[in-house]
Parts: sequence; structure tokens; C-alpha cells
Amino acid sequence: MDDDVNGSNDGARGMRQGLAQYGDAGFSLFLRKAFIKAMGYSDAALERPIIGITDTFSGYNACHRTVPDLVAAISRGVMLAGGLPVPFPITSIHESFSHPTSMFLRNLMAMDAEELVRAQPMDAVVLIGGCDKTVPALLMAAASADVPAILTVTGPMMTGSHRGERLGACTDCRRLWAQHRAGNLDEAEIDAVSGALAPGPGTCMVMGTASTMALCAEALGMMLPGGAAIPAVHADRLRHAEATGARAVSLAAEELRPTAVMTERALENAMRVLQAVGGSTNAVVHLAAVAGRLGHPFDLSVVDRLGGETPVLVDLKPSGKHYMEDLFRAGGLAPVLRELSDTLHLDCLTVTGRTLGEELADAPDPWPQDVVRSAADPIHRGGGIRALFGNLAPNGAILKQAAASAELLVHEGRAVVFASLEDMAARIDDPDLDVAAADVLVLQNAGPKGGPGMPEAGALPIPRRLAAAGVRDMVRISDARMSGTAFGTIVLHVSPEAAEGGPLALVRTGDRISLDAHQGRLDLLVDDAELARRRAEWRPPQHARAERGYAKLYFEEVLQAEDGCDFDFLRKTSRRSGEPADAEVPASATVRLGR
Repeated sequence: MDDDVNGSNDGARGMRQGLAQYGDAGFSLFLRKAFIKAMGYSDAALERPIIGITDTFSGYNACHRTVPDLVAAISRGVMLAGGLPVPFPITSIHESFSHPTSMFLRNLMAMDAEELVRAQPMDAVVLIGGCDKTVPALLMAAASADVPAILTVTGPMMTGSHRGERLGACTDCRRLWAQHRAGNLDEAEIDAVSGALAPGPGTCMVMGTASTMALCAEALGMMLPGGAAIPAVHADRLRHAEATGARAVSLAAEELRPTAVMTERALENAMRVLQAVGGSTNAVVHLAAVAGRLGHPFDLSVVDRLGGETPVLVDLKPSGKHYMEDLFRAGGLAPVLRELSDTLHLDCLTVTGRTLGEELADAPDPWPQDVVRSAADPIHRGGGIRALFGNLAPNGAILKQAAASAELLVHEGRAVVFASLEDMAARIDDPDLDVAAADVLVLQNAGPKGGPGMPEAGALPIPRRLAAAGVRDMVRISDARMSGTAFGTIVLHVSPEAAEGGPLALVRTGDRISLDAHQGRLDLLVDDAELARRRAEWRPPQHARAERGYAKLYFEEVLQAEDGCDFDFLRKTSRRSGEPADAEVPASATVRLGR
């Protein structure tokens, strides 16, 4: 055998790669084959290219209910192409079943996927994403492991219906819950609604984070064309999975790696698509994290520039009226790419082995539809997402202007400050709360560390007294995130966050705040001397730390929103030191852990 005694197995394929270290590579391979044969594999099967499949099924994750069917279809495609499929379980995250937040766990899932892809023998891997944080976690893992990889997703669920009204999670969840809070829907009615919002498996069927990240991943080149919008229960979803499995075998033979696909120009394509589809603000954080893993620069000013050049074309909730199944019937991502083709980098390579332009040229001819608008008749001009800077957000903040109230995009108001999520919960519905519709609601200590996990709490509820009076939107500002399914004039991701001593921590009730989305400005109208006095008195919150386990790692390593909330040591280059992440790892260890 030519495997070296360190078990690094450079250039080895199939079962011979990444051997466990016993000091005897031959014995390691012998032992590996002995145990894998207990799974019932023949020698002939074990000589085939091995294609790993990340099994992200979980009983807690309705978005991934169909993963077993996808694994079966992917496996069929792998076998038809001459490979050996080997599914393996990894972390699965659902938004509603992740305490304290799914964002807190995204990096854990990325680490889990990366290390299992590194540790186990596979010539290529099929990544099954779906729910919001799963796709970015898997893309981050793929970028770092750099084993030939291809992504597929579970797909959006179908719409539901209540009393003849078409409903979908979770834009309608928020709209109807707001009506319940305002007293317009009683307990029995809101209970009935809860059974109609998510009528089957799959991800939210509006332009939330799951849909946005699926479309961005397809534009990035990491998914076979057409895969982002296929509904979870449609037969095409299984056919796409089968084709994905077959293509994974070819990826292994070609050794086409994620770093060759997820280039800086490909990321710009994804960011432009994000703007054109009116996508979730969460995608800005996730694409920043992927860029950091690859060593590509990521700047909110670039997001802003692309937004200024790119109209919102997709008429989907929360910015429009349709749902993902309608986008599927309209042709999926292809008609969007056609409208953007003059501004895209069409020479970017995709996992098909062909360029984005070649794939777009071979897409089905367009047909009449009313979901994807032309660039001459957009849903919104000037991009879906706007970056904001100013003395309240020195490192930036973002606003989903496509889902905001036009009359509030330029606004000055009195701050009403909530110091934490608990403070907000305790006081937001107090009938004696001193608040008016023209005020600006401010939430502090809900960022990456303050939340912790940057909860989707940025869409602060309208105080009950105002909601009952008919107020539907107010300017709201925080260091938190919001669901891509939400809507309103909501400033998010203010950085540095309050828990890190950012200017947001210094805001007091009664201060004046100025928002000018057209000029990209967010300013606290308090003089420098007063801010300096408040800064001298500021103390970090005690909850933003931990003594053990993953939480300790999280608090010590998590970065701010503009760096994707990734862990510093997982980036290609450390944000804090400026050094490559593996700069101090001995060369021998680097060889053993590399692929």
C-alpha cells in the first residue's frame, strides 16, 4: 500500500482516504473495511466512488420532513452514475425549535458538517439544506472543507387556506398575529389560523430566509439549475435530487471543488439576486459568513451599490403578493437571471461544470407570467435592501426598504428605548407606556452577543394601545435580526451591537433619531459631550458570557453582523489578528487535517 504512516493519504480516493491513525495505514484500511462490511456492502461496492449525503432529517424540523425521500432519490442518482451513496446524520436546525436562537447554532452546524466531511471518506458530498440556517451552514462548511460538493434543498411548502383566504408561513403568521394583538381576531380564530399556515412539509413559502438562501445558492452556482423554487411535495423535487446525486459522482471524478465555484464574482451574482428577489435581510449576514470562509472581501457598501443598480423584480410576499409555488410555475430563478443578465458575471463556473451563462442559455424559453416583473416595470426601484451608516451605526445597519412604509423612509422621531428583550416583553403592551406613532422604537442588547444569537426580534411589535388605534408601522431600530417573512420600516443589524458598547447602547428614551434611507443615514441627534458622558458610565451586560461548553466558545469567538456572525477562528483570515486562521498550526497537523 502507498498510504503513508501518518494516515494523510494525499491523493487517495474512496475508502483509502482520511484513514484513522493507528500508526499503521495498512491496518487502518483493513479495520475500516471490516467494519463497513458489517453494513452489508460488497467489495465491488466499496471500490466505487463514495458520495456522502448529509442527512438533515429531524423530528423537530418540519422543513426537513421529506429528507428521507430526498436521500433515497439522491442515492438512486448516485448508484445510476456508478457511485456508492453513504448518508450520514448531521445537525438539523429549525427556527422555532432552537433555543435561544437558530443563529446561535448556525456555526455549530457548520462546524459539525465541515468536520464530518473531513473525517469520513468521501470523494464528493451532497448537502441537503432547507430551513433558514441550514443552507448557509452547509455552504460555510463546504467552503472550509473544500471537498467536491453540491447542494440541494427540501423546497418550499404549499400554501394553506383559511375561510377562503390563501395563507402562507410566515408573513401571514405575523400579519394575523398582529391582528390578534390588536383585538381583531379572538383566541378561537387565531387557533384555527395556526392550523392553516403550514399545511405540509417544506420551508416557508414566502421570500423568507430559506427561499432567499436557496435562490442565492443557485445563483452562486452550488445547486443544479431550477432547484431553488421546486415545492417540497412536487415530483420534480425528487427528480432534481436524483440528478443531484448523479452529478455528485461526476464532481468527484472532475475534482471540482467549492472554492472553484464560490468565487468573489459568484458571490456578487448571489448578492445581486438577493436584491432582485426582495430577499431576506438575513442573507446579508450569511453571505458575509461564506465570504469570510473563502477569504473574499465583503462590504456593506457593495451590497448597497448592487441594491442601487438592481430593482426588485419578484412579486412575492412580504414585498409583493405571490408565493414560492407561483415563482416555480413562472420558471423559478431563470426569468430573474434573464432580466439581470446584462449585470451578472455569466462566466462564473457552476457545479454543472458549465458557466452560469451557458446554463441560462439552455434554460426553457420564457412564457407569460406575472410573478417576475421586467426591469422596466419592477416592484421597487433601488434594491430590496439598503445599507445605513451614521453615528448610530458606525459599522453599518440594514433596512429592507422594499418591505418598508414609503412615508417612513425619511423620518425623525423621539426614541422609546427597551434595554433588552425582557424589558420589551414587560412594557410593550403597558397601557401607560409613553409612546406615540411618530416615535422610534429602539431595542438594545439583542445582537450576536447581547441576544445571544441575534434573535429575530427586530420587528418589534407595535405597542398594543397603538395597534388597537390602527397603527400598522413605526420606525424600529435594533442590533437584532428579523425574519425574512416580516415587513415594516425596521432597521436591523446595528453595529457595533449594544452589548459590545456600540453607540446603540448609549441611546436614551427622549433622544431624537434621524433615519434617511435615501441618503443611507442613521444618526443619533445627541451632542458628542453627552455621548462621551454616557459612554463613561456604560457597563457591559452580565449575561453576554458563559463559563463552559459551546456557549463559552460562542461568546469568545463570535463576530459582528458585518462579518457574518461567524467565529473568528473559522474565517480564512482572522478579523482580529489579520493572520490566516491556520497560521500557528504545525505543518504536520495541517497535512493530516487537510483534504
